[in-house]
Amino acid sequence: MPSARRFRLAAALASAAVLTAGLAACGDDSGPQDTDHPVVVASTSVWASVADAVAGDNADVSALFDTPNGDPHEFEPTNADAARVLDANVIVMNGGHYDAYMERIAADAEGHQVSALDDEHEHEDGDHEGHDHDATEHAFYTLPVVADTADDIADALAEVAPAHADEYRANAKAFRTEIDQLRARMTKLGSDHPNTEVAATEPLATTLLSEAGITDVAPAGFTAAVEEGQSPSAADRAAFDDLLRAHQVSALLYNVQSVDPATESVLATAKSSGVPVVEVTESLPEGADSYVAWQSAQIAQLEKALNA
Repeated sequence: MPSARRFRLAAALASAAVLTAGLAACGDDSGPQDTDHPVVVASTSVWASVADAVAGDNADVSALFDTPNGDPHEFEPTNADAARVLDANVIVMNGGHYDAYMERIAADAEGHQVSALDDEHEHEDGDHEGHDHDATEHAFYTLPVVADTADDIADALAEVAPAHADEYRANAKAFRTEIDQLRARMTKLGSDHPNTEVAATEPLATTLLSEAGITDVAPAGFTAAVEEGQSPSAADRAAFDDLLRAHQVSALLYNVQSVDPATESVLATAKSSGVPVVEVTESLPEGADSYVAWQSAQIAQLEKALNA
């Protein structure tokens, strides 16, 4: 049976197709304009925050999906959203069908496109080639991929506005330094707490955890069901509860943007059992505008949980 998430993907693709077809039928002369102050449109607030770190004051950056408490998988763009993408000088997306709505609209766009998962750009500095890391669809939790994507954004912006090329690339380099600091914190956490196991309601931060050698041992059937928008089986719910009640995991990682009765139940079990809870999100929380600050705060929660 097709999964709920696949239905959402198909709906997003169909919706984007209607949008772009309608815009094309208008026959206007819209599209990216020559400028020294590029327009950047990202699929989500997370990727907009990465683009903003690179652009600094030398671009206008915005996101299509920027609802802190919403589910990015449920987002459907409007005609106005599609027009923004088609007019953008630089388009930034996650790729891998995570933000399929952006992929479909961007297929008809003329602006420079940066896709975290799909881009195979080789950087001139020779430090990294393409995005060959073991990323899940949640590429924004794979820190090396995020740093590489920042470099790609700098290259795209430099093509549009060569006058600011040095600044874009300097900002991307500084951003990579901050990412390296986050990675160092995760490495230290792993060395301080070797062989640590946690349980996550959805495999969102898997690659971030791998930086510290931390293993997610949540029942695979449970997390797969949640990720597909389905209800986990009674057996998987019971197995998850057993992990928490027996303190076989050091923390529960709880995706606050993918909540249903099953996840709420394991959250209640974790709290009643005294298992620390680390809240994770798929977009920037209310009041946050920095990728590094967002990830730093989540890592701080994990540090506090494991050091308790």
